[in-house]
Amino acid sequence: MSKLGEIGARLYRGDVSVDFVGRRKTWYLMSLAIVLVALAGLLFRGLNFGIEFRGGVEFNAQIANPSASVEKVTNAVVDTQIEPALNPVVISSGSNAIRVQTKSLTIDETEVVAQAIEDAGATEVNPAEIGPTWGAAIANRALTGLIVFVVLVVLFIWAYFREWRMSVAAIVALVHDLIITIGVYALTGFEVTPATVTGILTILGYSLYDTVVVFDKVRENTRGVATSTRRTYADSANLAVNQTLVRSINTSLAALLPVGAILYVGAFQLGSGPLKDLALALFVGMAAGAYSSIFIATPLLAQLKMREPAMQAQAKRVASRRPAVAKPAMSTSSVTAAKVAKPPQPAVGAGSTAAGLTTPGQLDARPEPDGGSSDAGPEPDDGSSDIEADLDAESDLEPDETAATKPVRPRPVRTPTAARPMNSAASKRAQPQRQARSKRGKGR
Repeated sequence: MSKLGEIGARLYRGDVSVDFVGRRKTWYLMSLAIVLVALAGLLFRGLNFGIEFRGGVEFNAQIANPSASVEKVTNAVVDTQIEPALNPVVISSGSNAIRVQTKSLTIDETEVVAQAIEDAGATEVNPAEIGPTWGAAIANRALTGLIVFVVLVVLFIWAYFREWRMSVAAIVALVHDLIITIGVYALTGFEVTPATVTGILTILGYSLYDTVVVFDKVRENTRGVATSTRRTYADSANLAVNQTLVRSINTSLAALLPVGAILYVGAFQLGSGPLKDLALALFVGMAAGAYSSIFIATPLLAQLKMREPAMQAQAKRVASRRPAVAKPAMSTSSVTAAKVAKPPQPAVGAGSTAAGLTTPGQLDARPEPDGGSSDAGPEPDDGSSDIEADLDAESDLEPDETAATKPVRPRPVRTPTAARPMNSAASKRAQPQRQARSKRGKGR
């Protein structure tokens, strides 16, 4: 958990960021694929409406081993050859109960089917006729409640945020969650009962709650964004999603874990019943709501908002300022680097005093003191010619190279003149001159 908390802190500060708004087309395509699968399930398989919506007769009975007796009871009811009971729905209910549902039967047909169930090993068979009008009334009330809920959501978001685009994004997210939840019922074949309707209405509130929390952070981050030159509306909205990401994950997991436990108990321990129908709607709806509030609602809001001329003009100002802010920083660093990289003045040896340095890599064109020329004979090889050659090589710089940009070259290690081999002919010619200079020095 400490690792998750550290990630959440970095997301909140903006040290790391997931581009939810910039990659909105990817999320749209993912949601579109899921919605198309859900719609295909509704179109080709349809919903398995419970007896409360289609009407019929339900037999509740006690039996020793319901799971092992389902096939036996089903065959017993089919063997009655009663047409409305040729396709019964037999469901184990709990550890010692079973339910048998058929279409509407007459009184005599009901007695025949009840006797067949008893012959299959069941006891205490209680038939109950359920009319379709009750289920239709529940469906109409649920539809009315859904319409009223949507209208109230639009009015609430508009009044609280003063932004109609948030209302549109929230409604799109709600419809997205509804289609996915109903599509899961069609694909899995779970019965649609009044408990299912209750669960669907419940997830609408949960999905809206998660979306409103993210929108509230978006409003906080985008306050005064029209005059900002640092972030666009889309950048601020994306930052809001990142700041609430860990919180959304934590709350969603905290809600899904107990609902998943209820779903497991209702589906695998207690068998078919209202608990399973309610838990499935809650589980799927909560997961879809957490997804839509992050990947659908906020990116859609940013997309709608960025179509405003004012937001487009502000985005252009931000885009034009970003390179302008970066350019002076580069110039300052270049000047600093030039100061640091400036090489020291090279030390000139004793033999090169006739060619004093004025700037690095340049020679002073002063005349020789003796006014001599090349006809006077070769000078003694005291190492000055090698140093001058190196200076000439350093002066061959490119036109755009300066002392600030050219890297400092290490000076080669000089071998002392006495240790270097000399040309024999030049040595013989230079020997008298050296002796003469030595005698003059002693004479002084």
